[in-house]
Amino acid sequence: MPQPAAPAAVLDAPVTRRSFVKWSAAAGGAAAAVGAGAKLGLLPITAAAPASAAEQPADARVVWSSCNVNCGSRCPLRMTVVDGQVTRVDPDDTGDDQLGTQQIRACVRGRSIRQRIYSPDRIKYPMKRVGTRGSGEFQRISWDEALDTVAQALRSTIDTYGNEAVYYNYGSGSTGGNISKRGTWPRLLACLGGYLGQYGTYSTAQIQYATPYTYGSMVSSNSLPDAVNAKLVVFWGNNPLETRMSGGGETFSVQQARREAGTRTIVIDPRLSETAVSVADDWVPLRPGTDAALVAGMAHVMITEGLHDQAFLDRYCVGFDEDHLPEGAAPGSSYRSYILGEGPDGTAKTPEWAARITGVPAGTIVRVAREIALAKPCAITQGWGPQRHADGENASRAIFMMAIMTGNVGVTGGGTGAREGSYSLPVEAFPLLDNPVKTKISCFLWTDAVERGAEMTKTADGVQGKDQLDVPIKLIINNASNTLINQHSDTGRTAKLLEDDSLCEMVVVIDNQMCASARFADILLPDTTNVEQADLVPGGSAGDMGYVILADKVIDPLFESRTGYDMCSDLARRLGVEEAFTEGRTQEDWIDYLHAKTQAKVPELPSVDELRELGVWRKQNPAGTVVALKKFREDPDANPLETPSGKIEIYSAALQELADTWQLADGDRITALPEYVPTWEGPDDELRSTYPLQMIGHHYKGRTHSSYANVPWLQEAHPQEVWINPVDARERRVEQGDTVQVFNDRGRIELPAKVTARIAPGVVSVPQGAWYRPGADGVDRGGCTNTLTTWRPSALAKGNPQHTNLVQIERA
Repeated sequence: MPQPAAPAAVLDAPVTRRSFVKWSAAAGGAAAAVGAGAKLGLLPITAAAPASAAEQPADARVVWSSCNVNCGSRCPLRMTVVDGQVTRVDPDDTGDDQLGTQQIRACVRGRSIRQRIYSPDRIKYPMKRVGTRGSGEFQRISWDEALDTVAQALRSTIDTYGNEAVYYNYGSGSTGGNISKRGTWPRLLACLGGYLGQYGTYSTAQIQYATPYTYGSMVSSNSLPDAVNAKLVVFWGNNPLETRMSGGGETFSVQQARREAGTRTIVIDPRLSETAVSVADDWVPLRPGTDAALVAGMAHVMITEGLHDQAFLDRYCVGFDEDHLPEGAAPGSSYRSYILGEGPDGTAKTPEWAARITGVPAGTIVRVAREIALAKPCAITQGWGPQRHADGENASRAIFMMAIMTGNVGVTGGGTGAREGSYSLPVEAFPLLDNPVKTKISCFLWTDAVERGAEMTKTADGVQGKDQLDVPIKLIINNASNTLINQHSDTGRTAKLLEDDSLCEMVVVIDNQMCASARFADILLPDTTNVEQADLVPGGSAGDMGYVILADKVIDPLFESRTGYDMCSDLARRLGVEEAFTEGRTQEDWIDYLHAKTQAKVPELPSVDELRELGVWRKQNPAGTVVALKKFREDPDANPLETPSGKIEIYSAALQELADTWQLADGDRITALPEYVPTWEGPDDELRSTYPLQMIGHHYKGRTHSSYANVPWLQEAHPQEVWINPVDARERRVEQGDTVQVFNDRGRIELPAKVTARIAPGVVSVPQGAWYRPGADGVDRGGCTNTLTTWRPSALAKGNPQHTNLVQIERA
């Protein structure tokens, strides 16, 4: 029976899941959908792919590519191509099952990349907005019109407001690439005189800003394979088995090290994570945002029982006790005085004191403190969850104290208490050029810079490079980033801000999926996926194995999509900076250039042609394992840290100066010591009488942030659910699978409930990254956690506090 042809309206409009599914249903269901997919250039992903490589046609070819999303891993993929279409995706089949030479096996996300390549959500053509910004109403235009419009907007904005009014928005959708990492847009903007810069990341702002005040630079901890040398492993808010799921990355390192050494493992986390389920001997749940209080209670046990390493503290540290305070510090301002109640607050940080704040029983605090102190060596690594809070800077600095007080810094089997380190190859990065504009804002404060840019100052808003911004943001380039809406806080408020195009006058979005942020474009440019272009990809975090991938071009660009380098080269030509931008090189030429630069540093690196055949090339860490600050520990005089004292600074005079000079919002504090600071929307906030539950947003196996969030296979395997403890569920008469609404003053989301003892009482968790999908009533039925989060930044880093939220839950 002949299949009906797709209406012209469908073929000429951007394909969205709604339009494709709506048409296929009207045309006769699944069989017709396959026919329509062929007309639209889509592989029928609902149809079964060949079950094995042996069943592929004789003319099938296998091309190496990679999964480049922002998970910290970087997985090679073997893609089978038949008639110009990807028909099968297989993982790395080289390497073995040994640490340092392991296979780099992609997780469920990378294995489902075919559903992203051929998604009905692919953006097909250049388009311009015709409705209200955010309405998703677009008209197809030519590439010439699109690029002419962008070029004119750049010229006009720079001429009218200056380069500081142009902003390249933070995003991580193509983080794993090299030339494709940022689509080369920052390089183009640098050629035009620059743009408003940014510092920090949504993932790591607080720990990234705070760590140098303790260690002098952004140090890591030891690598995870080094844990085979530890007597105790502590994962503090660290969940590599979900956040870095690569079978050759940190998931493999954790599991293999556990198998090899059998080391006792403790996980401290409000949620019984996959890491805790898989490797923990002990789970210590605590209230979100109270990590510094838990550390203080443990420190009290160590000090009063004489379990701390006083010799290490005397030799390597500043500020632990009164005898080692820096000049000018007030009496009673040492960490020891703070813990014992001999400081300004007069409160001893006993286990009982900590128990009231954290919800962890005092007996557990005493037991775990003794375990950490007596295990020699002890490997403590913190994830990025504890620091993603309103006072996350102090939380991260406090967790360092467990490694510092026990003398585990700089030794095999120990660590600094930071996130795990890894060995990597020095793959040459695509040169983005120096930004002529030296002014920077925290990447989290871009909405403030749109709304009140000229009011933002150094001491109130953390502006860097000058005392105050001159102008607000007037033009945004948003590339491979769902942070414009979905991954930024308070999505409803952000949407309203962007709807007013008298504020930010032009939004250019470059993407390959019609995500929530793409709907807010004025000009929408269809990017290729990474499999439609070639790149030299640096390996991800894989313990003590470095690697590099030659991710080849697998298929031709679909529809009218173009690579970022191609778009920017065309724009550079229009704007008179083509030579400065391209340096006469094509994207393939740049691959050769980057490879040659890398080979000069790593002579044994295979040639480009050899890499194409190999797909991935490995090199083991010649030092064995990463041991952070090893040279400092061996000789602190010859190898001082970059702190003012050259030592580990428990008391920071630099932070005290900021505390004395910065203008802080009510309830915010900056402290010279890593103290526990009660925060807004924390466990002690009076707002709990209205919104009694603390909400966090854990990373989810079905997506990396919001990448892969629209893949049907992953949505089925990992549905969006809010985790709630049975005690809290009973109080609200909520049962497993019930549809509930989670809400506060900022918004409401609607999704099913997962009733489980794997989350601490009083805490709920909404997996982050689900696409924002508000209805006419304003309720977000996509379940985007950022519908409920706040624009208010942390005090020091002006970072993203997306785990500091109070909410209520009721049955829908």
